Amino acid sequence: MKKGILVILFLSLITMVYAQKKKPKPQTKKPVAKTAAAKTDTTTSNTKVAVKQTVLVDTTKKVADAPVLDRPLDGYYKKTNTLSARPISYAPIRQADVMFARRIWREIDLREKMNQYMAAPQARLIDVLMDAIKAGELRAFDATPTKESPNGDDFRFMTPLSPGDAMKKMADSVLVAKIDRNTGDNVGAEMKMGEFNPDSIVRFRLKEDWIFDKERSEFVPRIIGIAPLIQIKVAGTSLDYQPAFWIYFPEARPILAAKAVVMRNNDAINLNYDQVFLKRIFNGYIVKESNIKDERIKDYAQGIDKLYESERIKRSLLDWELNLWQY
Repeated sequence: MKKGILVILFLSLITMVYAQKKKPKPQTKKPVAKTAAAKTDTTTSNTKVAVKQTVLVDTTKKVADAPVLDRPLDGYYKKTNTLSARPISYAPIRQADVMFARRIWREIDLREKMNQYMAAPQARLIDVLMDAIKAGELRAFDATPTKESPNGDDFRFMTPLSPGDAMKKMADSVLVAKIDRNTGDNVGAEMKMGEFNPDSIVRFRLKEDWIFDKERSEFVPRIIGIAPLIQIKVAGTSLDYQPAFWIYFPEARPILAAKAVVMRNNDAINLNYDQVFLKRIFNGYIVKESNIKDERIKDYAQGIDKLYESERIKRSLLDWELNLWQY
C-alpha cells in the first residue's frame, strides 16, 4: 500500500518538473487589416453619384533645356588670342645718350601693294582707330594749323577733340540749300555732315624721330604720331591731302596690339598692327624733314623730283649710321 503511494508521488513530481521546463511560447497577435469604408455621396433618391477627379498640370515647372554644345573650332588648330596681346615696351632713352636725332614726316599710301593689308575689310586700320576714339579709349588731337605751326605738322598734342568732333572731321561735308517752309524760296545754304566712308581714307601720315642712342649703339626710329589724311573738295576742286587729326602713337599701341592684320601670302603669320609698325612692315615715302625754313619737299621740288628728294633723305639717314663704323 505504501509502495503504491510512493510511486504515485514520484510520478507526479516528475510530471511537475517536466511541465515547468516545457513552457508554452507566447502567441503573437497578427495585425488586423483595417479597411476604410468608401464614402459615397447620396442624393435624395439614394443613388450613388461618381465624383470625377481632374488632374491639374503644374505649368510653373520649366521644361528641361536642350544640351549646350561646344562651339566648333574654326580651323584645325587653335590660334593664339590676339585680343590679350600687349605691346613690347621700348628701351628708355636718356637725353644725355642721344648723339643724333632727326624728325621725319612720312606718308603711307594704302593703294600700294605692300600696304594694302591696312585697307582689308576684315581689319582696316582706320576702323581700329575710329572705334577706339568713339569708345573713349583713344584721344584725337586737333591738327588745325597755328601761328607756331603754319603747316600743322609741328604741333604739341595740345587740343584734344571729343569723339563727335573727331567724327565730323572724317565725315564728308555736303552743302545743302535752306528752303523757306512758307514761301518755298531758297534762303541760303548750310554745311551738313555726311556719312563716314572708311574706303575714302587711302593715306596716313607718320611723325617719327630717328635717334642714335650711344648707350646701346643703335640707330632706331620712334613713331610719335599718326594721322589719317583727308582730301577736302571746294567748288568741285580737290585740295591737297591734309591731316584730319593726330593720334599720339604711344597711347594707340595697346589698341593696335590687340588687332590682328590680314597678310597677303600667309594666314599663319599672326601679326598685329603694333608689330607691323615696330618691325617697319610697310612702305612709305618721306614728305618732310626738320629744317630751319620749315619747308616740305613739295615746297622746293616738283614732279618726280619729290620722289628723288625723299630717297635722298632716306639714304642720308642710313649713310649716317654706316659712317659711324668706318675705320
